[in-house]
Amino acid sequence: MDRTGHPDRRALLAGGLAVATVALAGCSSSSAAPSASASPTSSASPQARPTTPAAAFTRLMDGNKRWVSGDLHHPDRDPDRRELVAQMQEPFGSILACIDSRVPPELLFDTGLGDLYVMRTGGEAVGPVVTGSVEYGPMTSGTPLVVVLGHQRCGAIKAAHESIRDGKPLPGNLEAIAKALRPAYEQAVREGGTDPVETMARAQVTLTAADLRSNQDLSPLVGKGALAVVGAYYSLDTGKVEVLAGAPS
Repeated sequence: MDRTGHPDRRALLAGGLAVATVALAGCSSSSAAPSASASPTSSASPQARPTTPAAAFTRLMDGNKRWVSGDLHHPDRDPDRRELVAQMQEPFGSILACIDSRVPPELLFDTGLGDLYVMRTGGEAVGPVVTGSVEYGPMTSGTPLVVVLGHQRCGAIKAAHESIRDGKPLPGNLEAIAKALRPAYEQAVREGGTDPVETMARAQVTLTAADLRSNQDLSPLVGKGALAVVGAYYSLDTGKVEVLAGAPS
């Protein structure tokens, strides 16, 4: 993230993280035990939270397989789960996805309440606020996985591609999306191909994931194996998530 003109940001962030850590610790101690009224089969006794990038990635991809096949578990989506996570949260994944109504991460990965941090912007466009939102999970909750999720037939990518290609700015703040997607447009032009919009959509995923992976706040976590940043692509036709880059081993 851009630090220009913000010399005290790291000090402020460090202080904020310290406060967040104390708060989370307090919440954890007060909500460690499930409700006495929860039954043995209640979702108040969920699966163990994945704590490594590989385990979190496997949990997500297993959920996507269920989405594709229709064998959905709908885990942890009831009042017991709501009560359990009301005082604290420890999501195992952070998803940066598009605003498209057909691409809801919680559904296509068959996850439950409290499992994911989700950021959604047009074409996965990023800026300081979005990047900070992605950083939040790994830096405050130990979230071990970030997924940048693009998708087939992305309207935001198509609009940005046509705007840049034709030199016609988009109306209002939509132009900010087009500007954020310009690097992906330029890469797609270099790559060529029969479908430039799809090429641009995939380029946006890989570029954004690479930028997050090398981000000065996230790269130390990536370097020591505590975090993986995965680029992925969702098919509207099949429901399948294809991994483009960064899958943890």
